[in-house]
Amino acid sequence: MKKITIITLLAGATTFGLFAFMAFLVSNDHLSFIVPPDDIPIDIVRLPDEKPAQTRVRPNLQPPTPPPPMPRTSVPPEVGDTKPTLVYNPPGLIISGNNGNTFSLGNKADADARPLVRVNPKYPIGAARDGIEGWVVLAFDINAIGEVINISIVDSQPKRTFDKAARQALKKWKYRAKSVDGKAVVQQNFTVQLDFSMAQPS
Repeated sequence: MKKITIITLLAGATTFGLFAFMAFLVSNDHLSFIVPPDDIPIDIVRLPDEKPAQTRVRPNLQPPTPPPPMPRTSVPPEVGDTKPTLVYNPPGLIISGNNGNTFSLGNKADADARPLVRVNPKYPIGAARDGIEGWVVLAFDINAIGEVINISIVDSQPKRTFDKAARQALKKWKYRAKSVDGKAVVQQNFTVQLDFSMAQPS
């Protein structure tokens, strides 16, 4: 009896729900919808005519005026290597070249130590430009084949003005090799003075 009562209640609830749903569907038929009008006004705005781009013509620019040329300072040319007349005197005397330079071969008394090739120094450009004169005393040795070695500056005036030129020139000198008992030997303790003078030889 209890089951029949429950089934009857469920059936009644279901039936009521169906009727309520049908009533909801019927009520939607009376809804009104807003229909938009067929013609929608459209405002057309006309844009102004585009103006053609203007081309600017730049005036021709004159090239800058070049600066005036710098004044040139004349520099006396560097004195080149010259081959003076070689005059050999016994050591201890003074040897004078034809360019005004003076050379002293010190106190060696061996006649074998004669210069076969003697190159005069180049006059430095700065000293020639400024009219500077001076001298350099150098010490050196002669190796077994007659080359000048172990060059050193003993004294000079003005200091360091002519040292490099004198050293470079003396390095090119050649001497007769000395032999003892048929064997070439090194000769030591020679000195030479190179004078730098602007005076022209007579």
